Amino acid sequence: QVRLEESGGGLVQTGASLTLSCVASGERYIRYGAGWFRRAPGKEREFVAGITWSGGGTEYADSVRGRFTISRDNSKNAVYLQMNRLNPEDTAVYYCAGREAWVASFSQKRDAYRFWGQGTQVTVSS
Repeated sequence: QVRLEESGGGLVQTGASLTLSCVASGERYIRYGAGWFRRAPGKEREFVAGITWSGGGTEYADSVRGRFTISRDNSKNAVYLQMNRLNPEDTAVYYCAGREAWVASFSQKRDAYRFWGQGTQVTVSS
């Protein structure tokens, strides 16, 4: 069984930066596309960023493009989300998601992901 665990959330002020990490553990899990999603209070879970297995392909939601950067280190089974110039609208629970092994692409659709982390809270104060 594959387990995803996020870390790095917290309470910050507007304009600050945070880096979220997601580490996969458990059974051998390779060649999977990954993504970050978030759920703000009262809203649906939404796509934030996605990355291919190779790291050569990435995509971002319009609301975070230019401020957030997704990356990965496959030697560490880790995916990261660098978040800069945070604002209160970024307040949400952030989830890491992984596709089936050997599905190297990412997707903006939640249903495309098989594995999910428990989420990490990011709160941005004004």
